[in-house]
Parts: sequence; structure tokens; C-alpha cells
Amino acid sequence: MSINILAIDPGTDQSGWCSYHPELGILGCGVKPNDIMLYEIRHSCADTLALEMVASYGMAVGKDVFETVRWIGRFQQVWRRPDDVMLVYRRDVKLHLCNSAKAKDANIRQALLDMFPRTGGGKTPQVGTKAKPGPLYGVSSHAWSALALAITAHHQITNTEAA
Repeated sequence: MSINILAIDPGTDQSGWCSYHPELGILGCGVKPNDIMLYEIRHSCADTLALEMVASYGMAVGKDVFETVRWIGRFQQVWRRPDDVMLVYRRDVKLHLCNSAKAKDANIRQALLDMFPRTGGGKTPQVGTKAKPGPLYGVSSHAWSALALAITAHHQITNTEAA
């Protein structure tokens, strides 16, 4: 089964997003203000919405974490089937892409680079340049986290269907 996944790395004011199709690759990505993300989610034609979910590890958290959790709920609620939204934890992304819960953002980015063909130009041909874009051209900032989330969500969907 081939699906289009809209994955969102939520933040307090803006969120990283990635529209990903396992066979077609990245259909779009970027960072948008949260109020615009609400509109985009509500009108998305994606098959699946995956949101990065916050987990508690026993440490005190501040206002930013609570504000992010609030946005996760708002994003889930505007999806056409709120109960079907995939909530994916960062730990699951790290384990899926790097086989280690201790992986850092740089490790995740490198794992993503290794997954895509080297077709562009520049230092990282997977990203490429404007003149010679690679399959990851345009992925930057929080969109890297959203792409990692999309790939992990696809893996979880595929494994659930196979079981």
C-alpha cells in the first residue's frame, strides 16, 4: 500500500513539516507558522498525519514544552480523523534511523542523507544545489526532523500492516 504522509515536527510558534510519499520521495517540506499549519492540515489531501509527540523522562519542563503539546492537540483536532493521527515519539525516530536512543540531530541527518541517492551537486549531492538539486533539496531546519518522522511513520505503518 502506497501512502502520502504529512509529518509535522511541532514547535511553540512554527513547525517543521514534510509531505512524503515512499515511492515518489519528498513532495514538499519547510517550516511554517503554526496558524498556517492548522489551515494546511485541515485542507491536506495526505492519507496520514504523523505528529512528533512529547515524552516525559522525569525532568522538569518549562512553558515551551506545554505550548508545544498544546499545538500537537490543536493539529490533531483539525485532522479529518483525529483518532487516526499517528503520534510518534522522538525516541522511536532515533531507534528506527540510528539504532540508538542516544542519537543526536546530526546522526539523524546523516542517516537520512545515507538513505537517499547522491544525484545533485555540491558537498552533499543528496541535497544538491539550486542548479543541480538532489532528492533532499529544500530540506532544512526543522524539516529534517519532519522528514525523519515521516520515514519512521511509514516504517511503523508498514510493520503494522505486515503483522
